[in-house]
Amino acid sequence: MTQNLNPFARGYQNLHTVRTLLITFDDDCPPVWRPLHPTQAHLSDRVIENFPCLHNKDFALITVGQDVPDELVNQCPAEGLVRAVVYAIEAEDCDGQPAHLGDFSSAEAARDVIHQLRFETGFYSRCWEINSAHLTLEAWHWLHKQASGAPPHSFLFVPFLFNAPDSQAIGVKLISTPWTDEVLSAAEGIDGAWRLHDEHRRAGMPECLLEILRLAALADVRMLVFDADAPLLGGLAQAMPA
Repeated sequence: MTQNLNPFARGYQNLHTVRTLLITFDDDCPPVWRPLHPTQAHLSDRVIENFPCLHNKDFALITVGQDVPDELVNQCPAEGLVRAVVYAIEAEDCDGQPAHLGDFSSAEAARDVIHQLRFETGFYSRCWEINSAHLTLEAWHWLHKQASGAPPHSFLFVPFLFNAPDSQAIGVKLISTPWTDEVLSAAEGIDGAWRLHDEHRRAGMPECLLEILRLAALADVRMLVFDADAPLLGGLAQAMPA
């Protein structure tokens, strides 16, 4: 991983399963793992496991009981035996790099793990409370002023104050996240995320707040709270003494 990660980013993204075949050989060569060729993706595990196959560095072909075109056979110089069908869970880490998370013996087991990793019973990572020391005094007053009024929808965030005794916290509800070119174009008709950030600048938003909201929105944060009693967020610049 690089050291310039978005501090709001958490968890693996794009979780998915990949069915691979564990292939062994008659000699002492180490086993290899290969996916089935897309033309055989419909084959069930029972007609794959313990059957001979042909393969190359990119894919494998089951030959017994299958009508395999000669052009595909000619692309596979190696022969082997499928010892097991493995369901790998793959994803992207916080830095966007591919990650291999584990192997499972059935599609059901892999799907169950993905279900747990995705937190499909709730969005636990979309509400953040961070120390207000990440804001300059200028940014704090600017945000407080916006929360006391009615900022336009085009800002794509709604700041609000907490109606609680002794609370100095300010909350921000982010809209149409993540703020990527694709999402903003589809959801809001905005031609590029830079146009949204430019509107924020023209409205006088201090740079530290603009960067915090940009990073939070890219990480698909839905609710962000600034509070002097909250912890500092590691990896995010501190603007004032905590």
